[in-house]
Amino acid sequence: MFAGPFPAFSAKLNAAITAATCRWLMGPIEVVDVPAEELLAGWGDGVGQGLQVERCRFLEESGCASVCINTCKVPTQEFFVKDMGIPLTMEPDYETFACKFSFGKAPLQQEVDEVFATACFAQCPSKGSLRAAHAPQGCDALMQDSTYDPRVPPPEVFWAGVKDMFGLSPKSK
Repeated sequence: MFAGPFPAFSAKLNAAITAATCRWLMGPIEVVDVPAEELLAGWGDGVGQGLQVERCRFLEESGCASVCINTCKVPTQEFFVKDMGIPLTMEPDYETFACKFSFGKAPLQQEVDEVFATACFAQCPSKGSLRAAHAPQGCDALMQDSTYDPRVPPPEVFWAGVKDMFGLSPKSK
């Protein structure tokens, strides 16, 4: 895993890189601190491990909480946890269209994350009509998170892969 050997550094680095490279999608972004008590053990002190998106262009333009959740929040959190090995929590604010990213903080499951209880916005362009054929339960239908797993593999997994990649593993005789 990318973050295995240096989790706190990886969290800070990803906050900085995301802030520098994703303005085109989300709008103005500021690197912020995350309260240390919210982070998983070993994931740093919280300094420079968060992002505050002032007013997310993606959310504002889509005008839909379901689009935010299903095409941004869940897939992005899942990517960082599973592919990068970095726990990430995204907290959209549907009143202001702001969004807070916390690198090193484990995301909540859908049953307990209040963001998933948000109904369609009054300004939702489709009012659910475009999704009726695909999601008979309505516009606020959510992606299933049965494959979502907030556990991060231990550093041993990362190092085993690196050793194999560079032929540093002991050869069996």
